[in-house]
Amino acid sequence: MDLSMSQPTETRAEQRRKQVLDAAAECFLKYGFRGASIARISKVAGMSPGHIYHFFPNKEAIIAGIVARRLEIGLELVAGFEAAEQPFEAMVRDVDTIMARKTESEYSGMWLEILAESARNPKIAAIIQEADRAMRERITKLEALARQRRGVESSLPTEAVTEVAMALFEGMSNRIVLNPEMDRKQAEAVLRHALEAILLA
Repeated sequence: MDLSMSQPTETRAEQRRKQVLDAAAECFLKYGFRGASIARISKVAGMSPGHIYHFFPNKEAIIAGIVARRLEIGLELVAGFEAAEQPFEAMVRDVDTIMARKTESEYSGMWLEILAESARNPKIAAIIQEADRAMRERITKLEALARQRRGVESSLPTEAVTEVAMALFEGMSNRIVLNPEMDRKQAEAVLRHALEAILLA
């Protein structure tokens, strides 16, 4: 196989997939999951419905692609903490980075729409629950690694610590929709104190 010939095709395909996912996210935010038809998504993406079906057979598959991309970004962030000499300190220090990703207005609105649809659609519920499970497991392992490097043990169940830590940041996605004028810097400062108290308990 001539890799020099196949690589550009793969790259172009990934670019087209990203184009569809970006267009779908925009449509989900503007029209809701049910109102975001393939016709609307194709118009925003600048390609025919047939091209979209080439990459994604249905809207559930598009949601799976959006969720997978979100998970990949989250896991990359966790990998950075794992590489740090002291992961706990790195997590507390980089609260602003996590906060920025969770409170980006378009992301928050789109994610709430997906969550709402998951309450009605078991297929979408399964997609986001599987991604959440993967993230929880990785963060739980990160906590264990961080404690090992500090030479300390927790007085709290690790899985519960993960749930509460994730809830703090997931909740910020809701808050920015309900209160767009929220003072993010003040919220970040409080989050640092809360996260430090939870992780070092």
